[in-house]
Amino acid sequence: MTTGAVVLAAGGGSRFKGAGHKLLAPWRGRPLVAWALEHAAAAQQARTWVVTGAVDLAAAGVVPPGVEVLRNERWSDGQATSLQLAVASAELAGLDAIVVGLGDQPLIPASAWRAVAAAQAKPIAVATYGGRRRNPVRLAREVWDLLPAEGDEGARQLIGGRTDLVMEVACEGDPIDVDTLEDLAAWS
Repeated sequence: MTTGAVVLAAGGGSRFKGAGHKLLAPWRGRPLVAWALEHAAAAQQARTWVVTGAVDLAAAGVVPPGVEVLRNERWSDGQATSLQLAVASAELAGLDAIVVGLGDQPLIPASAWRAVAAAQAKPIAVATYGGRRRNPVRLAREVWDLLPAEGDEGARQLIGGRTDLVMEVACEGDPIDVDTLEDLAAWS
């Protein structure tokens, strides 16, 4: 099964009240999003993409070599539009699945991306940390048509509503999600 990695990083970060966009905020000496991009790229899938929108990560110089930028012009319409852009790119590339993570989760290592990508017993594989479901999530081609086309959720409703399609994969790492200045300070 040929799999791609996708980092969703298009949102406006409205809960983050810092001077700039949260994905470019310094975290442990580097821009926050650089961590997620590095880990996704290190998972060494067939393709690695970052979906951008509110902030131009390529112009900011944080996109590592080998990571392709997908610009979501409709980013303000919600996360589903970013996921649909990733799915369309994966279809065009002839991939069988994508593993999707978020740009504001810096402590999910490449091993988690690889473990979720390798879990192929069901069409959806969800990483778990201490028994709690989090990202990344592998979505096989057979469920792409079931994903929402609009709104601010990706695959969450599909995962919750079609448990018969879902398997859990225990992963190493920490799924912290940096949404606010307080989060940034607490986990720095």
